[in-house]
Amino acid sequence: MATMNISLPKQMRDWVEAQIKTGQYANNSDYLRDLIRRDQRNGEKLKALQEAVTHGFESGSAGQLDIQSIKQKAKKQVGLDL
Repeated sequence: MATMNISLPKQMRDWVEAQIKTGQYANNSDYLRDLIRRDQRNGEKLKALQEAVTHGFESGSAGQLDIQSIKQKAKKQVGLDL
């Protein structure tokens, strides 16, 4: 595993040490690896969301919406069709 040295302001260092004291993390490296994994997942989710938005814009107009029809279909899906 590669080594990387980082510098943190005291407030951030204290925060990292407090996270370790909770027992959830074994050491500073463990905490930072978890943060990086979370950031990677968030980046992937953001990319997927942006791709979906772009696809939606490129697909053209959705046309006229019929709210009553949408409500009726939703009621049928949850078994409220009376």
